[in-house]
Amino acid sequence: MGFGDDERDLDATAAQLVEWLAPKLSVPPGDIRIEGLEAPLGTGFSSDTLLFDLVYGKDGEEHREGMVARLEPEEYIVFPTYDIALQCRVLQMLEDTDVPVPRVRWFEPDASVLGVPFYIMDRIAGEVPSDNPPMHDEGWIADELSEAERTTVWWNGFEAMCKVHRLDSRALGFDFLLEPKRGATPLEQQLHYYQEYFEWGMPRARHPEIAQALDYLEANKPAEDQISLCWGDSRLANEIFDNLECVAVIDWEMARIGDPVQDLAWWLASDRCFSEGLELERLPGIPSHEETIERWKEATGLDTSNLGYYSILALTRFSMQMARIAQYMKKIEIIDEENEFDYENLASITLRRALSET
Repeated sequence: MGFGDDERDLDATAAQLVEWLAPKLSVPPGDIRIEGLEAPLGTGFSSDTLLFDLVYGKDGEEHREGMVARLEPEEYIVFPTYDIALQCRVLQMLEDTDVPVPRVRWFEPDASVLGVPFYIMDRIAGEVPSDNPPMHDEGWIADELSEAERTTVWWNGFEAMCKVHRLDSRALGFDFLLEPKRGATPLEQQLHYYQEYFEWGMPRARHPEIAQALDYLEANKPAEDQISLCWGDSRLANEIFDNLECVAVIDWEMARIGDPVQDLAWWLASDRCFSEGLELERLPGIPSHEETIERWKEATGLDTSNLGYYSILALTRFSMQMARIAQYMKKIEIIDEENEFDYENLASITLRRALSET
């Protein structure tokens, strides 16, 4: 869900990219073109995304390559901080694993080029399951696939997530994601972050279910017996599919070290929000949550005894993000100030139900 970077001067951006790319490609700026530059809607609230074709002549041949630029946001809408260098580093470290990710081509930490730091990666051809409209309501999965094909998409996307959890993240060097200043363990660090997020991002009195959930999470911390890389935003809508195969796992801005069952929890919780939270029936052919949990245990060899706890954490995180998105929608007058969407939305409704079940 998102609005795109509709205030950016795309012609000026294209010219800036040409000048910046020339030395990297070892060709004169006059031999480079940026074609089809667009800032599409629906690419997220937390960062800006640009799509374009890079066309250049070299050694007597014309080359055309599809590219995606991810830009650090100029305004922090969803998260209190944003580290695009970290996201870029995670992608680069995953390139030599069996997790399918786009290849990062260049990173620019200097804001003088486009106004903010950014990186450019290869564009992966394919289709992405939709959040808006929700997958269970309409779109290519609902309208074009058979039940058997939907099952295939779910399991292929799910297997891509399981590949993350089978990595030896310590041997690969992902411990740089730890934040010892926030706490002694990965979970303590995460809870400290979300307490700060709550204080930064929204009035406590308006979100009693989030305050209740944070208290529950603090009081019921489980043991952390399995620690690995967590994708962080693990859901079908962050995967690209080609011929039903998952060809790319994208959006690593919430990557962290922790109990990987939290990725399973986020996968299931987000699916619950985009079905039950919107009063939609799940599509025929999409496997049940019970089947999905069993498949994860088989695919990873990991334990799910703390899944309930991390489901509350997932819904708390999602509710915070929706609250921030609603605040921004009010700021730019998409909805009025009296609108209750910040605490009456697919995530907050599902969080309240999950807390009552707990």
